[in-house]
Amino acid sequence: ATILLTCLCDRRPWECCVLQIPRIMTSVGDHFITDTMKLQCEVEVINRMLPTFGMRNRGRGNRAVLSVGKHHERSIKNNSATVHLLICTLKDKAGCKYKLKENIEQFFTKFVEEGKATIRLKEPAVDVCLSKADVNNLKNFLSTLRLAHRGSEIDTISLSNLAPVKTTEVEKPKAKMVITSRKDYPLTTNFPYSLEFLQVSYCKLARMDMRMLCLRKLRKLDLSNNHIRKLPATIGDLTCLSELILHNNHLETFSVALCSSTLQKSLQFLDLSHNRLRALPVQFCKLQELIHLKLDDNELLRLPYRIGQLTKLRFLSAARNKLPYLPCDFQKLCLENVDLFGNLFEQPHPLAPTIQLQIPMTLLEMAARATVNYRIAYGPQILPTHLCQDLDLIKTCLCRRPCLNSFIQVVVNLNLHQVSHTVVLVDNMGGTEAPILCYFCSLTCYSEFLDKYQQRNR
Repeated sequence: ATILLTCLCDRRPWECCVLQIPRIMTSVGDHFITDTMKLQCEVEVINRMLPTFGMRNRGRGNRAVLSVGKHHERSIKNNSATVHLLICTLKDKAGCKYKLKENIEQFFTKFVEEGKATIRLKEPAVDVCLSKADVNNLKNFLSTLRLAHRGSEIDTISLSNLAPVKTTEVEKPKAKMVITSRKDYPLTTNFPYSLEFLQVSYCKLARMDMRMLCLRKLRKLDLSNNHIRKLPATIGDLTCLSELILHNNHLETFSVALCSSTLQKSLQFLDLSHNRLRALPVQFCKLQELIHLKLDDNELLRLPYRIGQLTKLRFLSAARNKLPYLPCDFQKLCLENVDLFGNLFEQPHPLAPTIQLQIPMTLLEMAARATVNYRIAYGPQILPTHLCQDLDLIKTCLCRRPCLNSFIQVVVNLNLHQVSHTVVLVDNMGGTEAPILCYFCSLTCYSEFLDKYQQRNR
């Protein structure tokens, strides 16, 4: 349970930070018990006597809330309170009570790490089977039950009286929420913790609401059609996030921290279309689980240099940008669909190369080539940071040899059908070719390329 505190600043409520503070707990020996210990999960109560009468249990659990608290029994002298377990379901919100003191025969906790456990009661002869529970909450709840079973003094345990639950507590956890107007945006309540799909569109959000970062089960996040300028690095804490839609915002950069976060292992769909991006960081290619990438209608001047490292990428659209040419690594992709329509592609000039050969070759060039050729490990703990960055951006000749600062650069045409099964036309003339940068490590390699090029164009 948490207390929700909304920041009282001069910003709009939907732009404020929201803090979560744990409820204060009362110490009991080595244990901590909240005012009323509750657990939300699926529960099946199995009567162990039914098989004796030739009857079977239903065999299906219901969503329920389990509570541990005080219950005043009139049959007991002085109407003193005893600790009971209350199980409430949607059909029975008043709940069914079970005495706990010296009434638990056994705990079955072999699968507690999967959110499952069974509590066997002596009287009545029933097994309370729990499943789909939060692991940490389940462990704490079982500790409370053990404490109550041992018969600790009731006065030393700060528990409230048991009471029926609200309908919202026993309803099936909400997995999807769609908000498409500012008036529907939750300002005084939190997002349901169980959300797997959240869409917040047309709410004029200037930044991402930090409460969204607490949704650990979130798989799809749609923040399209807002005014978001920057993403928080902590969005990488959403370990289950596989789809991120940021269509039609005001993004100008994509954080390097996001590229190095847990999104590397989870993100499969990314929509950055209709923003103000001019470039993507080199580290963007660490998002190697990406299958679908949308970059349409930005101001991109180049694609990530190592885009060929996105080996799982199958759908790429970067239409209506300002790309003059494609990076050399682009030809390593294996796509099902590519759309590069409406870019400012330059005309290729294979006979007008840019020559930056260093003769004789510098020691730095030789060392860099050797490091890549012999796959020598490197990092900021071994080499200066700027040298690591240079090695990360090292170029590759058509002969597959590396070259750092000594190379010949030329722009040639690439038939996009070589990298994609389906190609959207590059221009209104029906073209399917796009210019791509090529590098050569020596005059010999460039001469061999020229010979083949001239033979093809005779």
